Amino acid sequence: MPAVNNMVVWLILGGLSGWIVSKLTGNNARMGIGLNILVGVLGAYIGGWLAGIFGLGPATGLNPWSFIISIVGAVILLSIVSMFRKKS
Repeated sequence: MPAVNNMVVWLILGGLSGWIVSKLTGNNARMGIGLNILVGVLGAYIGGWLAGIFGLGPATGLNPWSFIISIVGAVILLSIVSMFRKKS
C-alpha cells in the first residue's frame, strides 16, 4: 500500500502546485486538471533535482518544503515551455 499512498501524495501535490503556478503565470484558461497535475508532478521532479544539486535537501511527502520545491520547479518548467512557444 505505501506505493499507492506515495502516488496519491504526488497527485495531490502536483495538482495543487500546478494549479497555483498556472494561475501565477496566466495559463489557467488553457490548462485543465490533467495538465495542472502533470506540470506539478514534473515541477516537483525538476525542483527536487535542482534542490539536490544545490544541497538543499530532498522533497519528501506532503509538506511545505515539498510544496515550495514543486512550485519552483513548475515555474521553471512553464518558463521553458513558454520560451519555445514564442519562437514557433
